[in-house]
Amino acid sequence: MQMQTVQVGGIELAVADQGSGPAVVLCHGFPSLARSWRHQVAGLVAAGYRVIAPDMRGYGGSSAPADPAHYDRETTVADMTGLLDVLGIDRAVFVGHDFGASLAWDLPLWAPERVAGVAVLSVPLLPRTPVPPTVAYAHMAREHFLHMHYFQTPGVADAELDADPAGFLTRIYWSLSDADRWLTCFQHPSEGNGYLDVLPDAPDLPWEWMTAEEFDPYIQTFTRTGFTGGLNWYRAMDAVWEQNGRLTDHTVRVPAAFIAGAREPVVQMMGAGSLEKMRELVPDLRMLRLIDDAGHFVQLQRPDEVTAALREFLADIGWASVG
Repeated sequence: MQMQTVQVGGIELAVADQGSGPAVVLCHGFPSLARSWRHQVAGLVAAGYRVIAPDMRGYGGSSAPADPAHYDRETTVADMTGLLDVLGIDRAVFVGHDFGASLAWDLPLWAPERVAGVAVLSVPLLPRTPVPPTVAYAHMAREHFLHMHYFQTPGVADAELDADPAGFLTRIYWSLSDADRWLTCFQHPSEGNGYLDVLPDAPDLPWEWMTAEEFDPYIQTFTRTGFTGGLNWYRAMDAVWEQNGRLTDHTVRVPAAFIAGAREPVVQMMGAGSLEKMRELVPDLRMLRLIDDAGHFVQLQRPDEVTAALREFLADIGWASVG
């Protein structure tokens, strides 16, 4: 993927910008990079879209402010609307995965005039919790290890993961690729454990869906940058919760799609009812698709199926016809 650097607000974003036609913006999550969309970029460009895939704030070639306050929702929304401004784009369909999924759900609430639709991978939209996220996480962490709680203290998880980027990345990608594998983390107590203490071991590459050559750029990039930028998205969750609480309407009113692996850990962690709850908040949910034999990194594990689903959704909302 060819990357360029653009100035957006007060930071730099490294961005892949390919193709021509209606714009589709692909937002990755933790711990990923723009290249996690490489299969979808090719397939969507071939279908007649202009595809923009940034390294999100905190990742890869983009700026990574050290203060978690710079990862709140007002700021991350401004990153995406500012990116559209710089590239001369009025409206786009936003596709999000993991933390990019949470941002994609919020974008129509914050900037409805810039969002033609959203396609969200892996993370269903749920009602706003009655307490700040970190309060809920601290409560759950009394029962078992919870990475979202462990990540909150600046410097702790950073030091652990930065010391072994290859070990962490292979183990997190492998474990999250199947819900049963990753949920074993919850069998361990919080006390005395870091993330690498509870993640299951990964087999050597290649896997069915990832080769060592494909994975090496992730290892090289995070070895250079460290993980603090990505962890800061977790540390801004209370700020995002508070800011979203000021919105008068929490219903996503643009056309939407939800795509996930049938073995998605997030869906299993949230419970079977999470998909039905999502329908109440997303009245124009055009697609709810679960893809067999895939977990959290569904766009990598089943790239052709994800690309086909995105093309189907984009055609259905009239964003462009499939070529």
